[in-house]
Order: sequence, then C-alpha cells, then structure tokens
Amino acid sequence: MKEVSRREGTESISGREVKIGKLKSTSSKRDVPLNQAAVDAILELRAERYFGEDSPLISNEHGGYTRPVNFRKRYYRILGADGLKQRGLHTLRHTFATNLVNGVKQPGGTIRSLSPRQVADLLGHSTSEITELYYVKKDTSRLAGITAGFDL
Repeated sequence: MKEVSRREGTESISGREVKIGKLKSTSSKRDVPLNQAAVDAILELRAERYFGEDSPLISNEHGGYTRPVNFRKRYYRILGADGLKQRGLHTLRHTFATNLVNGVKQPGGTIRSLSPRQVADLLGHSTSEITELYYVKKDTSRLAGITAGFDL
C-alpha cells in the first residue's frame, strides 16, 4: 500500500489517493503466528470498528485504508501517551527480531529464543544472514564475567 498523487490518464490532478500494489517478493505473503496478546488486541480493534472481513485492520472512518501519514500520527500519539521515545514503525520490526534471537527471560529464569533462521522465516528473509546483518543486535551483557574462574 502506498499513497500517490491522483491522476487521470497521464494528467496529474489535485489530491492524493491510497493504492494497493504488488507485493515486494513472493515471501512477502506469509502466515505469521500471533501470541494471545496480539490476538486480543486484534479482537479489541475489530470490536471498536468493523467493516467486514476484507477491510483493513486499522481503517479510516469509512472502512478504507488509512493514509500512511495518518497512521504514523496515530502511532506517534500512542508512543507519546505511554511516555515512549518517538521511533519509526520499522524499529518495531528490528526490536522484534532482536528480542527473538537474543531471547526473552521466562518466569522460571530460563531464556527462550529462536534461531536466526526461524526469525528470518518470520520476517520473510530468504537467508538468515540478512536477518543477522540488518536486524539483530547481539546482546553481549550475558557474557559479563563468563570467564571469571578460568585459569588462563
């Protein structure tokens, strides 16, 4: 989805419109597993505003696609309301990938993580190298003191 200048044939006319185009690659269309918190959030959004099964999850007041600029404004308002620093939407994708590879501490103290290949599949990358190079920031804090006690 992108917002483009309106046209009639080869002539530009006043205003902009949202257009739905082709996917970036064949792996762009994929199933992404959701945890219960995400499912609950989607159900809450659908309860607030539902225009049918094929309508966008975050729609405008008529059930159509939200203009990207309005979507960003809404996102930044949510961050501000929670006292969070304003960051781009793509930052969420990087944070998601990083947390999955580095792991998340579980209630019992164990760390649960995914392999770079699993995360690459979730993100739609053809190789895990792309994921590691551009999306994953290694957490070296767990290495602190790891060699203490070794007689080297």
